[in-house]
Amino acid sequence: MATSEQLVLAGTRTPSADGKTFTVYEPATGAELAEVAYASVEDVDRAVAAAVTAQESWADQAPSARAAVLHRWADLVEARAEELAVLQTRENGLTIRESRGMLWATSALLRYSADAVDKIVGETIPNDAGGLLMTQREPLGVVAAITAWNAPIAMAAQKAGPALVTGNTVVLKPSELAPLTSLIFGDLASEAGLPEGCLSILPGDGSVGRALVENRAVARVTFTGSTATGQDIALRAASTFKRLTLELGGKSAAIVFADADLDRVCAVAPEAMFGLAGQDCCARSRLLIHESVYDQVIEGYARTSARLKVGDPLDETTDLGPLISVAQRDRVHGFVEESVADGAVVVTGGAKPAGLPEGGGWYVPTVLTGVRPDMRVAQEEVFGPVVSVIPFATEEEAIRLANDTQYGLSGSIWTGNIARAIRVSRKVKSGVLAVNSNTSNYLQAPFGGVKQSGIGRANGLAGLEANTELKTLFMDGT
Repeated sequence: MATSEQLVLAGTRTPSADGKTFTVYEPATGAELAEVAYASVEDVDRAVAAAVTAQESWADQAPSARAAVLHRWADLVEARAEELAVLQTRENGLTIRESRGMLWATSALLRYSADAVDKIVGETIPNDAGGLLMTQREPLGVVAAITAWNAPIAMAAQKAGPALVTGNTVVLKPSELAPLTSLIFGDLASEAGLPEGCLSILPGDGSVGRALVENRAVARVTFTGSTATGQDIALRAASTFKRLTLELGGKSAAIVFADADLDRVCAVAPEAMFGLAGQDCCARSRLLIHESVYDQVIEGYARTSARLKVGDPLDETTDLGPLISVAQRDRVHGFVEESVADGAVVVTGGAKPAGLPEGGGWYVPTVLTGVRPDMRVAQEEVFGPVVSVIPFATEEEAIRLANDTQYGLSGSIWTGNIARAIRVSRKVKSGVLAVNSNTSNYLQAPFGGVKQSGIGRANGLAGLEANTELKTLFMDGT
């Protein structure tokens, strides 16, 4: 039975000002999961006003007191982790194993921010004026956080934790496709002792995000989503010079050199493409293989991909759940059909699996060869389980191909030659990279992209500093 969910406005559950609601559907079945209050512009203005009122007193609290709230918040997340993991799987289709991992990340992100509260420091600067020249970091004020549906609760922690612990207040808009775990996340913040007004959770579509970006009292916007939406946010934020962190699309490459451990590549590299059913901005959706080992890698990579189980995301043995919607599945399949018509070859996949609910957005892991670098499937973010395979002959060509997109978010370099790894990593234009690994996103280290993959950095101390303003202070010593 579908539940009914209200906004979290200034820490309290409340219906939207105009009473409007929208329906959230389960990606696995298409069934109604919840009826959710649809935030209005009036709700945005109320939430921002409450955040402005609360911010100064929250910032005046001792850093250790703010950190203690985040640790209690993490405790509450951990106590309900299994319930939240199941709910996230039902609202966005990730496998239960993936959702459990994201709940671990949620509490870890809160604890990292809490523990780093005394690491955000200024500096003293030598000078000739005979006084004390120094810098200090101060909170910006109200931060608007806009998250995506593929990792809703972890993104909420990634954005809200650093902002709050540095003395800001937050108004968060989760995706209308998967807002349910974020709403509970807001409930747990209040239960942990976060003061009234410090956090609001306002579900809704792009109109809610636009109202937040255009509100003059909002000092910073942190957004995860498409490049097109990021461009729109940047234009709207320009009139008030809001601080921006934009984590946008990706078309990352996995570069496989002939001297790599090919057995390991074939066994583990598909995880970097087909995790989250390919709905991951860091997905290695282009597989660049040296021509001398091309056939060998294709055979092993495709074999591993074909063995991945697509099915009920609550089943412990499932490797890929459904895409977020049937419409997204059809969009992904459209990329495959277009590429085949243009000369690409489906090695494995390219279809909806049999025997699964008709209302679900199911699609099998798909490996395409014969892809030219200029094809749309090799240039645009598919956001589904489709990898484009392209051969290369030289190190220089591999670098050129890796850089031949508008994006620059993530990627992997597979080689047994450390000198080559260093050379190539310096030349590939990407915000984060991994060598002989699928993983380039760590909560302790800066994360973000270059080119049209975004601006600014999340995670690590850089993610906390992004929520502060640097002030220079001179104290005359004469």
